[in-house]
Order: sequence, then C-alpha cells, then structure tokens
Amino acid sequence: MSASAIPTIDLSLWRTGDRRSRDRLATAVDRALERAGFLLVTGHGVDPGLPAAIRATARAFFHQPADVKLPFLARTGRYGWSGPGAVATGRAEGLITPPDLVETWSMAPGPYDAAADRPGPGPEPLLPTAWPSQHPALQPLLARYVRSMQALADELLELLAAALRRPLDFFTRHTSRPDWTLTLNWYPAITTAGTPRPGQFRVGPHTDFGTVTVLDRQPGKGGLQIHTENDGWQDAPYDPEALTVNIGDLMARWTGDRWRSARHRVLAPPADAPSEELMSLVYFYDCDPHTVVESLPAPIGRVAHPPVTARAYVRSKVAEIALM
Repeated sequence: MSASAIPTIDLSLWRTGDRRSRDRLATAVDRALERAGFLLVTGHGVDPGLPAAIRATARAFFHQPADVKLPFLARTGRYGWSGPGAVATGRAEGLITPPDLVETWSMAPGPYDAAADRPGPGPEPLLPTAWPSQHPALQPLLARYVRSMQALADELLELLAAALRRPLDFFTRHTSRPDWTLTLNWYPAITTAGTPRPGQFRVGPHTDFGTVTVLDRQPGKGGLQIHTENDGWQDAPYDPEALTVNIGDLMARWTGDRWRSARHRVLAPPADAPSEELMSLVYFYDCDPHTVVESLPAPIGRVAHPPVTARAYVRSKVAEIALM
C-alpha cells in the first residue's frame, strides 16, 4: 500500500511547526482520511518501553490455562478477559463468519461520582473491578498507558479539527468525560488456536465504531490488512516507531462521509509460521456519552446522516458482533 495513501504524520511538527507547516500537515491528514481512513503517527510521545512491558505481562496472563482465566470472564457489555469464540467481528458487516481467533483483555472508565460531576477521589476508576493477582503489574501499566492514549487522542482530534478547517476544540469540547475502551488483542499461534476454518480470521473484516482508534501493533504474516477502493486488500504499512491511527464510523458520520471509516481485518494464523503469536494494544476513543453527532453540512460533508447519540450508537454496533 502506497505511502501516499497512508502517510506518516510527525506530531512533533504539529506541536512546534509554524503556521505553514501545520497547514500542510492538516491538508495531508484530510487527504489521507478521504482516501484510506488510516495514518501512521510518529512523534507521539508514548514511552517506547511501555507497550513492551504491557505485552510481557499480558502474555504471561494469556498463556495460562483457561480455567485460571475464567474468573475474569467478561460477559456481554462488561470488561475483562474474553476467550476464544466470544466475537465474530465480520458480523458487523452482515457477514456470517466463524468466531475470531483472538483472546482479549478489555478495560474502560469506571463509574463517575455523578453528584460531584467528576470521577471519585483518587485515580480514575477502571473496569473491570477484578484483576489477576498473579500479574499485579498489569493494572498499573495499563492505567499509565490509558493516560498517554487519552492525551494523544485529544491531540489527534485537534489535528483532525484543523484538517476540516474547524476550531481546534470542535471535537474535544465533547471529550470532557469520554467513553473509551482499551483492548489487548492476543492472537495465539496456530499450534494453540488450531487450524482456521474457512472464512475465519484473527479479526474479521470490519470498520471501527467510534471517533479514532490508536493501535500499537506487531507485524506478522497473520497481521493487519486494510481495504481501499483502489488497492483492495493490502498489508498495512508498518513502522516500529509509529502508531497506526484510523477513524471509526462515528467520525465518518460526523464528517458527512468526507472521511472513510476504512475496512480492515487481521489475517488468520499462518500455517507456514506455526509459532507466530502477536499482540495488539487497541485504544478505541469515542466522546462524551450523550454527545449528539450531526453530519457536517456541505461543502465539508457529502452525506447528511440522521443524528445519533454517541454511546447508544457505538453500543448498538458492539452488540452486533458479540457471541457470548
């Protein structure tokens, strides 16, 4: 897939560049999101050692027997561990596909102190409420990562607002208490997952549901692919220094389909690399739950979608893919 379709954006230039440099960056973002809905982002400021520490700790958890992980099972609409057979992501597109070959650990913001209109005392509460005591580093590592991700996501939303020639707070005025989900996707080797069934993927073809997704991924033969009208399915570009960023359905609606919520998938574990296992850190960012998202009018927008309420819309999409 060409660099022109999915460019690399250096956020340090957004922070420190002059007006002309920032305008050029915003224009490149606009064109990329029109064509493919994806970007590579460098200069993001995330501690490079943090994802490695998370992977090492989470891998030890995922490699345990299923009965050890069962107490942390995430039922529909909840957070924690999800084992094999929990989701079939392609069903969001109306496809009847076998379950995805993935295990996950997911987390989200905990309940707020509604009376004070702010989180309760101390650190931001996180869901799930139960964490594996055998791996005590997992929760603080993920809490630290989430703080980095929310700051980065808000900065990206400011860049996206500039790309639309809107005020910088056009999106972030709706992220004072945003919904988000951080998901660790563990893609076990074929020796663990078994031979894929016909039409089975690590993650089936889909678009994301929210505003922006920030992905820290590992390359592999059974890795991420992106679909565009010009190129069809192609392996996603990879840069070890970059995070992969894409927009979701909510953002596409907000821009009146000016920007694409691009289809993507994660291939099945490859038979010719039987020991390949991968792990992705996926941060899904939405906005304040009761935000009413209305399509930007022409000449920016191209399709006038009916208004939707952010949380209700995203949850309806998630419900389409859950099997358990």
